[in-house]
Amino acid sequence: MSNRAVLEVIALDEADAVAAQAGGADRLELVTDMAADGLTPSTTGFAAIRAAVDIPLRVMLRLTDGFAAGDAEHVAALVDRAGELRAAGAEEFVLGFLTPDGDADLVAVERLIAVLDGSPWTFHRAIDRAADRDALRKQLADLPGLDTYLTAGAATGVDDGLATLKAEAARAGEPGYEPQILVGGGLRLDHLPALRAAGLDAFHIGGAARPDGWTHPVSSAAVRTWREAVDA
Repeated sequence: MSNRAVLEVIALDEADAVAAQAGGADRLELVTDMAADGLTPSTTGFAAIRAAVDIPLRVMLRLTDGFAAGDAEHVAALVDRAGELRAAGAEEFVLGFLTPDGDADLVAVERLIAVLDGSPWTFHRAIDRAADRDALRKQLADLPGLDTYLTAGAATGVDDGLATLKAEAARAGEPGYEPQILVGGGLRLDHLPALRAAGLDAFHIGGAARPDGWTHPVSSAAVRTWREAVDA
């Protein structure tokens, strides 16, 4: 990938993927069931999208809504799904779980990444619900493959998280702050100038790529608008 800013788009199926790539997306986050805020796609769904586009794909690992991994049976089922996706050719992933106290659920996370065989992965917006963001980053700092945090800076979205995003960007390279910040969650075009000025260079969109709503596919024109704005 070039040094230009990263634009990641949520894709539910092949049509989304093709439109997002045509609009200039650098990478896709693959999910299903946005009513549950994005769950793990099927292996066949992944394979169909992989055959349709040639940009990197990050596959969501989550079987239920929310940021709890669930009991041992749920975690075992997710580990199995992760292994199946890895065997089918998935090379990048998205995951993230919290304990009831708002700490990183290291048991669940470590069980999952053990089957990912060093694959790069994003810790998603669970960080925005953490009891202590800095402590969570340090809990996860030595885990293999972690190269990105998807965050809005606040659970309520980028409007409320701008100050946090800027502060964390300023700490890039410190222990726990080496992974790239991927800004997403209520992100709007008018946020970009301030975020880019703060040195942030990776952006994630879902609904913004679908002007007609989640019941309609990704619009390549909408993605192109974001591509041009991110590059401006």
